[in-house]
Amino acid sequence: MTKPRKGRQEDLRLLTGHGTYTDDRQEGGTPLVAAFVRSDMASARIVSIDKGNALDMPGVHGIWTGADLAAAGVGPVQVAMKVMGPEGTEWLATPRELMPSARVRFLGEPLAVVVAETLAQALDAAEAVMVELDELPAVITIEAARAEGAPLLHEDRPGNLCMTWAKGDWDAAGAAIDRSPHKVKTKVPVSRVTAVAMEPRAALAGPLGGGRMEMICSHQNPMALRPVLAGAFGMEPDAIRCHTGDVGGAFGMKSGPMREELVTFWAARELNTHVRWKATRSDSFQTDEAARDMDFTCELGMEADGTFTAMRFSVDLNVGAYVSTRSAIMLANYGGAAGVYRTPLIAGKMACYLTNTVPPAPYRGAGRPEATLAVEALIDTAARQCGFDRIELRRKNLIPVAAMPWKGNFVFDYDCGDFERVMDAAIARADLAHYDDRKAASARAGKVRGLGLAMCIETAGGLYGNPGRDFSNVELHADGTVTLAMGTFSAGSGIETVMTDLAAEALQIAPCQVTYRQGDTDVMAVGKGMGGSAALPQGAGALQDGIAKVVEIAKNVAGDMLEADAADIEYEAGAFRIAGTDRVLTMAQVAAGAAEREIRLVGEGVFAPDAPTFPNGCHICEAEIDPQTGLTQILSYTGVEDIGTVINPQLAEGQVHGGVVQGLGQVLCEELVYDPADGQLLSGSFMDYAMPRAADMPPLDCGFEPVPTRVNPLGVKGVGEAGTVGALAAGMSAVADAMAQLGVSHFTMPATPGRVWEALNAAQ
Repeated sequence: MTKPRKGRQEDLRLLTGHGTYTDDRQEGGTPLVAAFVRSDMASARIVSIDKGNALDMPGVHGIWTGADLAAAGVGPVQVAMKVMGPEGTEWLATPRELMPSARVRFLGEPLAVVVAETLAQALDAAEAVMVELDELPAVITIEAARAEGAPLLHEDRPGNLCMTWAKGDWDAAGAAIDRSPHKVKTKVPVSRVTAVAMEPRAALAGPLGGGRMEMICSHQNPMALRPVLAGAFGMEPDAIRCHTGDVGGAFGMKSGPMREELVTFWAARELNTHVRWKATRSDSFQTDEAARDMDFTCELGMEADGTFTAMRFSVDLNVGAYVSTRSAIMLANYGGAAGVYRTPLIAGKMACYLTNTVPPAPYRGAGRPEATLAVEALIDTAARQCGFDRIELRRKNLIPVAAMPWKGNFVFDYDCGDFERVMDAAIARADLAHYDDRKAASARAGKVRGLGLAMCIETAGGLYGNPGRDFSNVELHADGTVTLAMGTFSAGSGIETVMTDLAAEALQIAPCQVTYRQGDTDVMAVGKGMGGSAALPQGAGALQDGIAKVVEIAKNVAGDMLEADAADIEYEAGAFRIAGTDRVLTMAQVAAGAAEREIRLVGEGVFAPDAPTFPNGCHICEAEIDPQTGLTQILSYTGVEDIGTVINPQLAEGQVHGGVVQGLGQVLCEELVYDPADGQLLSGSFMDYAMPRAADMPPLDCGFEPVPTRVNPLGVKGVGEAGTVGALAAGMSAVADAMAQLGVSHFTMPATPGRVWEALNAAQ
């Protein structure tokens, strides 16, 4: 394709303060404002909620509780789940009321919504709502949840166990490990974090007239939100318009049916006026669906020469107060634990436990970084314990390119990839030939340098076994312009630029002639939205299909106008010509002729791949620890990725950079921490929840070694998750390597100075 533009077409708008986010929207004139009354306990029985005095306060238009919604026939709204456990149990999601009517299950649960004329009035009235709660014992950790006699969050889930899953022959893999000359076992905890989107969740809902309602919210898939609203409130989907403006970060957290947004919509419908709500940062820390929070137990068997014989992975998940497909998303990406290795036997187990914490949800990688961390930490441990070189141990066991396509023996089958080439490129790019010199320089300064390396692979472009499909509408106009209505969605990731450039190239016109539209169900009612690195693997295929269809429709119109057979019409550079002649019509002329004939030149594109893609990479990290202070610094970072065809290198590199920072943030400092006794959130502000700063990151060196896939027309594999998938494992690998040199055999994230210092002192 042609050389991609430098920069992104949305940058000028976003970087000069001209973005339009949900809280900037002015629909409804001066809307009412919603504020929520929240539980100050993590586990409690609701005794009473008295809203009498608050209803009489100035400006208040309404107050509703969970009991009010239940009386109005509004039932639980939850993402479905149906998983068959190895023991034959069919595991279903736990019900989740929009506001609980009898039982509080985590700190910050919404108990009532107050709608008033101003935010100050709504907050004052919320404080005047009298809530009486009878505090109950709370369980916060997996260990506490599964302890004998632990309080139950849901009476129908004994032992707080809410899902089990298994894949592979567990006993056979265990026997193979036991027979192996080398046997390795390690535990890999993964901490709890939160998305910390720059734009907190927000919603603006109200009537459109004619019985229709609109919902404007900071969401990454309004097409999927509309049927949820319709089902929750007994409406026809066509009676609802879901649309968004710009979205300031989502990462998966903003892809589900969040409670406050739905309650805001319901209040607006009840009052027949627009109602606005915006989360505070404290609201976000308490109630945004969290991420990660799981414990792996990993086992590996090896021959005397280091050849892998078998692996086993057991993982326990803390799914918070309610289980659904979202909170158990690890299941969809567990297959990544097999890594890029030709291990003969692999088996995995998973168990989910309910706790009095906010449920987790997909967050950049959604199980992929955790799976990669598990297998790569296991291999690092094996190398240290058994005396192998970490790089050569991996090289010995890599799936060779000659074995592609690879029929896996755990979950995933890989269609293509050259893992050794990717690893060698990363090693060269990271200049590992001179690593010992850098390590010696750190030692002279009284510090310890650790090297981390991770081979990562992930499924992208749709769920494995059910990749789904995406849609587009491509319309030609009489002024010579083209409108793209896309089912895919961009929340700052540059998709607007890429899709515009792809359309301009395919139609051989200037990008300025193309208008990009997304996130409006009145324009595009269906689509994948944002998630799973599917925008190019699926959305671009749908775009190409839409362009091909609209050109064919236009050829028919042009043939009619030129009195020629449509088969004789050629399209090139914005013009339709009878082949071999000088009789030609511009795109604008054909569109005008179509309008006269009452024909819309719209190509309805769709693309459904047969399988997902498998981006993969090698990430190398160097970290330095000061034993005197416990300070850990990332000194260098290199990532080489095979994302298939690289459409726009600048945007691809930016995606990797952003993902790496999110992964390293979890390695170094980010962690949601609850008091294990009562479930109070101890890291509920930026005073306590540390975010990585630019000064914490070294220059990030990113490269690509593409092996195009054949499962989509462009050969792309996806890049949105890639940085985080590699960074969590590579960052922890570097920290663990440095800590091992200081006598610490097992260290868990995050590597804050205090935690590192304590571990070093305990080891001494």
